[in-house]
Amino acid sequence: MAGKFEIYKDKAGEFRFRLKASNGQSILASEGYKAKSGCTNGIASVRKNAPDDSRYERRTTESGKFRFNLKSGNHQVIGTSESYESESARNIGIESVKKNAPDASINDTTDLRKPPGSPFLFASERFMI
Repeated sequence: MAGKFEIYKDKAGEFRFRLKASNGQSILASEGYKAKSGCTNGIASVRKNAPDDSRYERRTTESGKFRFNLKSGNHQVIGTSESYESESARNIGIESVKKNAPDASINDTTDLRKPPGSPFLFASERFMI
């Protein structure tokens, strides 16, 4: 089972994505985007840059935790990791992004269209006759 990108809206109404590994663990999170197109462009940039080890900025927080940022070719942060307890765990997280991002599917949770064959109605369909 491959990893997947999940597109969602945050509490402020901005579009975000997270990359989940095949085990369901979130391994990379984006910034907020005003438009969904910005979010999907961010996913394309992650796919392109993830295999390149030089695109990862490895950091240690003030509290001694380990994190990483994935950067694009123009040095903009396109994804941030969770905090890890050890440097080796962070490095495993980086390898997981490299492995999962290029071929990950996209699950857009902001798309409220009814799946084919679904018996459920969405708000926009309630009053249809």
